[in-house]
Amino acid sequence: MAPRLQLEKAAWRWAETVRPEEVSQEHIETAYRIWLEPCIRGVCRRNCKGNPNCLVGIGEHIWLGEIDENSFHNIDDPNCERRKKNSFVGLTNLGATCYVNTFLQVWFLNLELRQALYLCPSTCSDYMMGDGIQEEKDYEPQTICEHLQYLFALLQNSNRRYIDPSGFVKALGLDTGQQQDAQEFSKLFMSLLEDTLSKQKNPDVRNIVQQQFCGEYAYVTVCNQCGRESKLLSKFYELELNIQGHKQLTDCISEFLKEEKLEGDNRYFCENCQSKQNATRKIRLLSLPCTLNLQLMRFVFDRQTGHKKKLNTYIGFSEILDMEPYVEHKGGSYVYELSAVLIHRGVSAYSGHYIAHVKDPQSGEWYKFNDEDIEKMEGKKLQLGIEEDLAEPAKSQTRKPKCGRGAHCSRNAYMLVYRLQTRERPGTPIQVPAFLQELVDRDNSKFEEWCVEMAEMRKQSVDKGKAKHEEVKELYQRLPAGAEPYEFVSLEWLQKWLDESTPTKPIDNHACLCSHDKLHPDKISIMKRISEYAADIFYSRYGGGPRLTVKALCKECVVERCRVLRLKNQLNEDYKTVNNLLKATVKSDGFWVGKSSLRSWRQLALEQLDEQDGDADQSNGKMNGNTLNKDESKEERKEDEEELNFNEDILCPHGELCISENERRLVSKEAWSKLQQYFPKAPEFPSYKECCSQCKILEREGEENEALHKMIANEQKTSLPNLFQDKNRPCLSNWPEETDVLYIVSQFFVEEWRKFVRKPTRCSPVSSVGNSALLCPHGGLMFTFASMTKEDSKLIALIWPSEWQMIQKLFVVDHVIKITRTEGGDAHPSETQYISEPKLCPECREGLLCQQQRDLREYTQATIYVHKVVDNKKVMKDSAPELNVSSSETEEDKEEAKLDGEKDPDFNQSDGGTKRQKISHQSYIAYQKQVIRRSMRHRKVRGEKALLVSANQTLKELKIQIMHAFSVAPFDQNLSIDGKVLSDDCATLGTLGVIPESVILLKADEPIADYAAMDDVMQVCMPEEGFKGTGLLGH
Repeated sequence: MAPRLQLEKAAWRWAETVRPEEVSQEHIETAYRIWLEPCIRGVCRRNCKGNPNCLVGIGEHIWLGEIDENSFHNIDDPNCERRKKNSFVGLTNLGATCYVNTFLQVWFLNLELRQALYLCPSTCSDYMMGDGIQEEKDYEPQTICEHLQYLFALLQNSNRRYIDPSGFVKALGLDTGQQQDAQEFSKLFMSLLEDTLSKQKNPDVRNIVQQQFCGEYAYVTVCNQCGRESKLLSKFYELELNIQGHKQLTDCISEFLKEEKLEGDNRYFCENCQSKQNATRKIRLLSLPCTLNLQLMRFVFDRQTGHKKKLNTYIGFSEILDMEPYVEHKGGSYVYELSAVLIHRGVSAYSGHYIAHVKDPQSGEWYKFNDEDIEKMEGKKLQLGIEEDLAEPAKSQTRKPKCGRGAHCSRNAYMLVYRLQTRERPGTPIQVPAFLQELVDRDNSKFEEWCVEMAEMRKQSVDKGKAKHEEVKELYQRLPAGAEPYEFVSLEWLQKWLDESTPTKPIDNHACLCSHDKLHPDKISIMKRISEYAADIFYSRYGGGPRLTVKALCKECVVERCRVLRLKNQLNEDYKTVNNLLKATVKSDGFWVGKSSLRSWRQLALEQLDEQDGDADQSNGKMNGNTLNKDESKEERKEDEEELNFNEDILCPHGELCISENERRLVSKEAWSKLQQYFPKAPEFPSYKECCSQCKILEREGEENEALHKMIANEQKTSLPNLFQDKNRPCLSNWPEETDVLYIVSQFFVEEWRKFVRKPTRCSPVSSVGNSALLCPHGGLMFTFASMTKEDSKLIALIWPSEWQMIQKLFVVDHVIKITRTEGGDAHPSETQYISEPKLCPECREGLLCQQQRDLREYTQATIYVHKVVDNKKVMKDSAPELNVSSSETEEDKEEAKLDGEKDPDFNQSDGGTKRQKISHQSYIAYQKQVIRRSMRHRKVRGEKALLVSANQTLKELKIQIMHAFSVAPFDQNLSIDGKVLSDDCATLGTLGVIPESVILLKADEPIADYAAMDDVMQVCMPEEGFKGTGLLGH
């Protein structure tokens, strides 16, 4: 099919030869493209939007032919959530709780620990009722033991593929979104569990943690002088092995037990010798537990960065570990076999993922536990596999060492669990206690109900999809209208009808109607012509409307479009004709036309003729879901309204002919008639039409006012020449000897008055002094004598007594403000005093200062500047914070900018501006908005960057921003402001005295040797708190 624009032109080509009054039904059907050839499937690749008879590519391809039943629903098979036969149950990762899940699986597969926990008495008896569990209440474990019991019972007998450990995690008070140190979690939880179980009466329960995990070693110190040996016994639950510089687990154990020499400053005080002596110290293993936990210290503190880092070095270990060479008492059974390997995937200590490889103690098979997913290893062998394939920088890549039979090596293993090889395995499977089994059965029943519900929903979706499939196959064949009765339906609705992902809504054709409530001819590109048979079925099943039959073809719109198209074609000829007519001079019997309208009439005519097309495009956008933003459309509408139509440029505000003849021109009747064809609604002014009488009166009054203003300005300038030229002004800090009294007015009054005197025809005269703006609501002065000599001096203007007399004659004075100099009394004759009238209001002055300080501490999204100091050089002078007004504008430009009460960009940064409104009356507020104009704008200099900050953010967060701006790590940043060092990372910027427009100096330390640690630093935006505040620490 031809492109859309070609179809558009072909549909209206007849309008070139047919006048609007000659439009027939044939022309109407051509305009609506009723008889265009329909497209054929396979030939047409995509839908032709210009052809209402093209029904190809609207989404029908997914319904024609055979369809897989699974495409009718988006519900997974509930049996996928069912536990596989002879497999274990997984645990949901609640965000960053994979480290918890790995230990739970390791502890669950410790059969002795599980059996002991099952024997632990439970408060579930309160929950039990009669012969069973209360059906209407969900079981909520109360203690850590009960949570662990319930979890273990579900892990043992649940039908689910994975279970949710959120109750257990919540009971411990862990943050599910923050990854914690897995080794620290293991220690703290074992300590908590031992403490909890120590209160049990049953010794098998009370001592299970010590029996399983507790060993004993001694710190042995031997004096080299006398040979005296001292021992300090200590229990351990895991051995923490340093892996730096080692390749084998046995080397790590040997280093842990190696002898240490105590010499020099580190000598040992021998009680036998009663003096400090050289000595040796080492650890002797006295007894080993049934389950030996070996912590590989992969996460270490880096002194250079001040943060943790991970050691990604390979460590080799065997499945059989003989500990007899390492214990003090020989002869026992100390052969251990590997039962679990805990893995941390990732190169950083602050991110990554935890998984566990655990051996089933009953079958001897290895399983990989990865949160919800459980994978059985083939051939009863440990396969670390992909856990070792980590992305590392090219420089630090190390080759994996070769391992012999029964040995493994890993650079991600952080904990190895060994069990005594000779320890007897339980002969029979561990039985879940009856009350726990009842809870598990109840959960399994819920799961089965959910499976049935999901299966039923899948079935309903499939049945609905099959019905829709049959409907589409039947109706799509009957959609084409041909020569039979037809209707129009929107393409968008047809596409949604064929879209299986969304439910079909009622047909809505309102968006494609014209002003005559018929089908708009410009909307035919988004409509499709279908058979009346198919339309009847659609409306009976889905409803909606209005129905667009053959009667919906709008003759009025076609006729109007025909007129517009003919005018467009005629416009070029008429433009030449009008130009020739305008060359002739018209003396009388013509029409007034605006010169601006004459210059742009052709463009205005084109825009007016294109207006309907523009409206159609906009509504097309709405039909297709591309609706314009409300705010944008409002602004565009407002702009359109503000644009003048043809000949409106000579309209006065009263709707009459304007008085300015320079803006209009007389044209002939012939030229006007041509123009009127394109602008029938344009205002018409024959040559004999009189100008607006009201405008004439106003013009005369304006001329009189201008003359009056000039006279007033000249008189005031002559009366107050020094005030106007800012010459010979008094100063409070250097009080003039010739007077004891000075008067005060606001600086804003002086500035406004000077503007009027300079440009009396453009500015309104100043009638009142407006001193109330300098007073508080109680009538007291807001400024002290000291402040008026310093920071508030820019807000006031000092007036000589002679000038004040003239001001009283020329202006209305609402309040007299003066300062009198008096000599001291008898007590202090040499001391000079300055008394203001009215007197200072201490309460309002204090409130104003407090408010100003408070506002400087409560800002949001304010700008500060960070200046990087290089090579200890002092920062340039102009980088320090200053109160400077921009001097880039000329005096006249500044005045222009301040006219009509326009806002000044510096005003919001003023020390004493809008903030005073909170403690002042309304007139004070209104005046202060214009009076107080102290600029805090800072000029940014080289080596400086602006940052957006808030008063409540911490210094740590600011350092992160600085790191992104300057590529300097937080621990390399030395920050200071006004000579004060900023060091408290937890303090807020407000409390540190950082205010808007502040300049903070940044001195960067030398970069660390291994700057790859920046990856870790990027993760540490907040201070580490570990397990502070959780149940693991007794909170």
